[in-house]
Amino acid sequence: MVNHLKQIVVQKVSHDDHEVIISLLKEIAQWLKDHKINQWSYLLVGGDDEEIIYAIQHDHTYKVLKDDTLIATFTLSPEQSEWDQHIFGKDAFSDSMYLHRLAVVPEYMNQGIGKEILHWIQENMGKEKKYIKLDCVADNVKLNRFYQDNGFEYLGETDNHSKYRKVLVRRA
Repeated sequence: MVNHLKQIVVQKVSHDDHEVIISLLKEIAQWLKDHKINQWSYLLVGGDDEEIIYAIQHDHTYKVLKDDTLIATFTLSPEQSEWDQHIFGKDAFSDSMYLHRLAVVPEYMNQGIGKEILHWIQENMGKEKKYIKLDCVADNVKLNRFYQDNGFEYLGETDNHSKYRKVLVRRA
């Protein structure tokens, strides 16, 4: 599935790309740490490597390209992880997609790429589930504002993580 927006191309990650995606996420995690942003430091020590590989192998991870350059990645899972159950509770209706590791390469930050990715998800995933849910570190003010500015409803906080939900556009 290839989709073109104004600036970007979104594609599912191939099963052999796990090293590239893990490397990209660690590069971004290091940038966040260097800029004193409390987000993803556990990735620097191999935290989530197995979950990242699992998501790629199950076709839940996407890469975002601009002019054939990898500029972002995200995982969108139709099933809850243990973390999702911890944060949101058990999804009894199985009506949600779970967004994880939405990451934009620092050189492309503040150019609307994250917003375009959220728009792509909204336009392309509505036929699968009713909601998109995500969490982020509660004290990351800028990231919390980003999700609120993009129409996500704040659902509260669990374990120092803000919880968000947005209704997906229903597609036939």
